[in-house]
Amino acid sequence: MEDIDQRILSLLAADGRMSFTDLGKATGLSTSAVHQRVKRLESRGAIRSYAAVLDYEAVGLPITAFVSIRPIDASQPDDSPDRIADIPEIESCWSVAGDMSYILKVRVETPRHLEDLLGRIRAAANVSTRTTVVLSTPYEGRPVDLDVDPGR
Repeated sequence: MEDIDQRILSLLAADGRMSFTDLGKATGLSTSAVHQRVKRLESRGAIRSYAAVLDYEAVGLPITAFVSIRPIDASQPDDSPDRIADIPEIESCWSVAGDMSYILKVRVETPRHLEDLLGRIRAAANVSTRTTVVLSTPYEGRPVDLDVDPGR
């Protein structure tokens, strides 16, 4: 990937609403050249989507937790993500190496809701769980700066 494309990706990761004009000023390209590059990055899949960053406490979901899951029966099919895909409190699901099979990031209103959610996850996927509740979030979702020289 060209350096200029990495710069554009870094700028958009930090501010997905940055205009083509501002991207052009930051990269030294014309607005139309930036527009073409962004469209090409989108079509190649380097940019998958644009999204708003929410304040989850303000929208009534102040509790974040990480729930590690693994099948109770190791011989059961590895279909846990499919079994829990319709549970709306699950924000993310990552397949991981180690003792657990997946780590889920969940957001809920209260500890009671978390307890209920864990029961629904266990029942839906026939898994055991290990839960870590987030106490505070000094930072989250920081964009990776693709424009950084790795030798620095």
